[in-house]
Amino acid sequence: MGKNTFTLTDNRDGKSYEYDIMSGTRGPDVLDIRSFYKDSGMFTYDPGYTSTASCDSKITFIDGENSELRYRGIDIADLAGKHSYLDVCYLLMIGRLPTKEESNGFDLEIRHRSFVHEGLIRIFDAFPNHAHPMATLGSAVMALSTFYKEHLTLEDEDQFKEMRRRIVAKIPTIAAMAYRNSIGVPMIYPDVDRYFTENFLYMMRAYPGGKMKNIGNGLNEEIKQVEVDALDAIFTLHADHEQNASTTTVRAVGSTEAHPYVSIASGIAALWGSAHGGANEKVMDQLKLIGDIKNVPTYIAKAKDKHDPFRLMGFGHRVYKNRDPRAEALKGLQDKLREELNLDSKLLDVAAAVEEAALSDDYFKDRGLYPNIDFYSGVILTALKIPVEMFTPIFVIGRTVGWITQWSELKQDPSAKIARPRQLYTGK
Repeated sequence: MGKNTFTLTDNRDGKSYEYDIMSGTRGPDVLDIRSFYKDSGMFTYDPGYTSTASCDSKITFIDGENSELRYRGIDIADLAGKHSYLDVCYLLMIGRLPTKEESNGFDLEIRHRSFVHEGLIRIFDAFPNHAHPMATLGSAVMALSTFYKEHLTLEDEDQFKEMRRRIVAKIPTIAAMAYRNSIGVPMIYPDVDRYFTENFLYMMRAYPGGKMKNIGNGLNEEIKQVEVDALDAIFTLHADHEQNASTTTVRAVGSTEAHPYVSIASGIAALWGSAHGGANEKVMDQLKLIGDIKNVPTYIAKAKDKHDPFRLMGFGHRVYKNRDPRAEALKGLQDKLREELNLDSKLLDVAAAVEEAALSDDYFKDRGLYPNIDFYSGVILTALKIPVEMFTPIFVIGRTVGWITQWSELKQDPSAKIARPRQLYTGK
């Protein structure tokens, strides 16, 4: 038996099986059991894959015990609000932060790639009024694969680069158009004079002809720099998060040799679930349910009652056992927005009261139930006058770069195989 091996013994017959221990640059060691079925005739059983590494990756590192999140080795606290989202996109896709010249060139390219084919825009006419923007967004991204078929010839880095940058550039345009279609107002085309995040807010709010005057309903208002900075940081904090459900979906679909934009569309579908990207919508629904500061103690008590099905949304995380580092960054943004935009929202007051009550309660602290990114992002997006139905599409905009980078890494891995989990059959 080697020093860097792990021995499994079947106590039924005494047979032993030895497997290599693989070590990464950070995080737990991993047991290489790729030959386990061939050796023993058995499968491993791991519902939810909580103890299974499905791949090796150089993109994102998470240490949930110590509230650590790093993109390409850089702490998230050194990125969000300190580097633009597009610089973070460059970091994820290329592996390092850009120089000033590279940053300017990348920004310019993304601006000019933000337009979508007129044929794609006409597809929106087929969707009914009031369709949820996530449904429309996913359908339109799937349709992108009909306009760009060259995925079969992605043979060099230049082709990969063009494919990745195109999807990152077009997602905000499609998301904004999905929203405007859902409320029955004319589409707004991108403005190449505007930065990525400002351009998205412009396409959400502008009046036909590009005017930004306020005509009510929160749709057409001048864009403030503090709003751009806040949403840019939210995009950064959502850019990648290791092998979560939607990223795993993108990789699984990508392993079948599907079109990269089909893989992204599948990630959008996975993200829509309320247990994943839709959680911040549920946070706001719950804050509306609580309704008033005076009701907070009642709902905190309900959350602590094991016989009550009520659960406090936006607290705790599957990976982070202490504080969510993304939430820490958003907490500062929330306070800044409240001060600089002179916010006086009853909903924000309820959120602050819930946060204070939970953080001072031993029940939540002992269980590591701290506010997560969904709690703060929902509150901040509300402060930015973003409609609730656009919360998850905004998550999509931020996460697209992570998905397409993970897809690219999969495609460039010579050991990658089609995803094919096994099962424990218990039927007749």
